[in-house]
Amino acid sequence: MRGRIGLLGAAAGAALLAPLGMWAWREETDGRPGGPALVPTDLRTRDPEATLAARRVYALLAGLENDARRGRPSRTVIGQHVELHNERYNPGYGDYRGTKQPGYYYRKARDITGRLPGFVELDLGPGYDRPGWAVGESRSYSRAWPSCRPRWGYTEDAVDLAVGVWAGLPRPADGSYRPTGSHTDCADGTEVSLPRGDGGPAGIVGFSFHQPYPGSPVKGFAQTLHRNSPGAREPDWFTRVVTPGSAEHGHLLQDLAFLADHLGYLAERGVPVLLRPYHEMNTAPGRGFWWAGQDPAAFRRLWRLTYDYLVHRRGLHNLVFVWAPNSWEGAYAREPRDYYPGGRYVDVVGVDDYSDAPAKPFGTGAWTEVWYRGLEPYRKPRVIAESFHVPLNSARPDTLTRTPWVLWTVWGQALSYENLSEPRHKNSDADVKRTYGSPKVITAGDFVNV
Repeated sequence: MRGRIGLLGAAAGAALLAPLGMWAWREETDGRPGGPALVPTDLRTRDPEATLAARRVYALLAGLENDARRGRPSRTVIGQHVELHNERYNPGYGDYRGTKQPGYYYRKARDITGRLPGFVELDLGPGYDRPGWAVGESRSYSRAWPSCRPRWGYTEDAVDLAVGVWAGLPRPADGSYRPTGSHTDCADGTEVSLPRGDGGPAGIVGFSFHQPYPGSPVKGFAQTLHRNSPGAREPDWFTRVVTPGSAEHGHLLQDLAFLADHLGYLAERGVPVLLRPYHEMNTAPGRGFWWAGQDPAAFRRLWRLTYDYLVHRRGLHNLVFVWAPNSWEGAYAREPRDYYPGGRYVDVVGVDDYSDAPAKPFGTGAWTEVWYRGLEPYRKPRVIAESFHVPLNSARPDTLTRTPWVLWTVWGQALSYENLSEPRHKNSDADVKRTYGSPKVITAGDFVNV
């Protein structure tokens, strides 16, 4: 790929209330004997009803992947995960003490480099230690859920920010992304504001879902962990979760309805979403999340029934499914192949890499190379789904040459904050600038509005 990525037009229709950013990618095959094993470039091989916007986002990622497999110059979309619940309600979170405006770490990249990320991932779970699923204000999708509860406004911020980032900030043409960028939180009366884009580069958006265990009376991070779930005490609990007709399965469907309602709001506005559910499923039994370390067949069943619910029952065809195991270093997490749901249910493969650092790579290859090579046989676009580090830094300036991931997402506060009180987890401003200024990296400024 050369130069900037153009937006090819505006989508019509009442549901799409602003220009729709889309990318074209020339379909190519490589039929040479012994040639590289290329990835499919048409999302319709997985979902025949996939929206045009979702198809073009996927084609962009697939095209980058195929360039890398051919040995051609490729580029990497730089991403930033945003923990809106922590930014809004946790004064101890991040690089200064005090609550932050939603989207603080999305905007932080621009504060350091003058550029916004090309991808932002948001989270609808886990909630913030409050009873039951709730939302901050009444909307078409929130009628089934209690409204205006304290510490639930971040769910609206998540969908609003996703709508705004996809089409370009600010969003004066669409009431869902507030024209002023600010609003009064209905639960506590405080004034909050979403980040503005100074005229608006567009970008790609994604969602993760740190889902508290099905049936959890309180929604918070503690309830996402296996050790706090019924599965820690009842060996057959997870089996009941994936068995239709059980009470636990009913609780699962309620959680998925909450997720689907929010994703449906985005679908109505033409926003494609990289959805990354049930990540780090390959951690050792008893560690990690309630869905992790389970019998692989049962996990595959969980993924497939979630897929069926979202795509077939709820008709969400704006989704690009991302499967992201934990880095399988052998102690905390295991080799993930048995947990792979199958190519019919997955579009992108990735890794949450917390096992190594730029100055101390895991294995004998380059930093992240063991995971990059390990994901190659899946024949899907490969991404770093979570990392504390930006890819280009003083310790490893050649990372994207050795391992040209198509997308690389920095986790939350790690962009500018020393995680776990360990200096090796800190990104210097120089490293962030090196990454965002590299011609190998796609930032929001590379998406050009028309």
